[in-house]
Amino acid sequence: MWRPPGAETVEFRLAVECCRWAFAGGDQGEVRKLVMDVNWDRFIDIVRFHRVQGLVWKCLSVARCAPDPVSEQLAGEARAIAAANLRMAVEARRLHGAFAEAGIAVLFVKGLTLGQLAYGDALLKMGWDIDLLIDPADLGRAATLIGSLGYRLRRPAETRQLAAWHRRNKDSEWASREGIHVELHTRLTENSRLLPGTGIRSPSRVIALAPGIAVPTLQEEELFAYLCVHGASSLWFRLKWITDLAAILHPLNAGQIARLYASSQVLGAGRTSACALLLADALYGSLRGSPLRDELTGDRQSRWLYRAAFRQLAGRPDPREPTAKIGGTARIHLAQLLSLPGARFKLSELARQVRAVLA
Repeated sequence: MWRPPGAETVEFRLAVECCRWAFAGGDQGEVRKLVMDVNWDRFIDIVRFHRVQGLVWKCLSVARCAPDPVSEQLAGEARAIAAANLRMAVEARRLHGAFAEAGIAVLFVKGLTLGQLAYGDALLKMGWDIDLLIDPADLGRAATLIGSLGYRLRRPAETRQLAAWHRRNKDSEWASREGIHVELHTRLTENSRLLPGTGIRSPSRVIALAPGIAVPTLQEEELFAYLCVHGASSLWFRLKWITDLAAILHPLNAGQIARLYASSQVLGAGRTSACALLLADALYGSLRGSPLRDELTGDRQSRWLYRAAFRQLAGRPDPREPTAKIGGTARIHLAQLLSLPGARFKLSELARQVRAVLA
């Protein structure tokens, strides 16, 4: 798979190999070879930026090839991630029970359910909020319910703005007194032309997060399409997003992955799924031996999206937020315009971006 020459540092490559270990097992020889040249301070910075401390520690705790101070830092951060996730799992049970009692349909997306599906361990992957998907018609009742559970609205600023806010935005943000954050989604994408039929009525499944805690989430095809669109919305600048996707793909054969891709096109993921698959292939070999790779690289816009995502993800020795410099998000906005073919989508997306800037 094409990769920009010299794009990856040894620290980034080691982070990738450690993340691979979390879902596919690892090659201790490769990890030990990489650690010979690694700058550990830079490595810690990269791991924290990409929010993969738990995944990396799962590898290094077995390989035992990191200096004691590095091991102690990562072990402490992995424990903190697991503890925070356990608190969110308990809260997810409370939320699910309250929504069920109120008769409001809800799905839990990303977060803990994705961690369980990807790694077989809901406590391993770093997260900071609980994402709830509801029917837009239930927004008022859901907002009242969340408020009664001790959450306060953070974005928008006032409850009276909520209905208008959700007409323009996919979610609102809420926070509890205990510091747990909830994103309440009435749709999954900012541009409604992406995944137009995917929502609360989509096929779902129940995922056990811990003993006595099980919540509903999207089925495999809808989840794959959503993860592709979600990652593309930020041009995949954090390693944890593409690692989650690669972990979902890992147990599947070439035919199953091809069917997921075909389904994503029917669902309306457009070029986002081609970009995601090419990126997962470059880092984790997700398309090894699959004829789908040639099909995806045959589209010029998909190739550009993949290359732009790879550069943003791995192309800097010291990673930073796209918003850290003026114009740093320009490539992301351009990539968003290319998510679906056709002038109608581009015009609608450009209008959405302008409204977001002016809001």
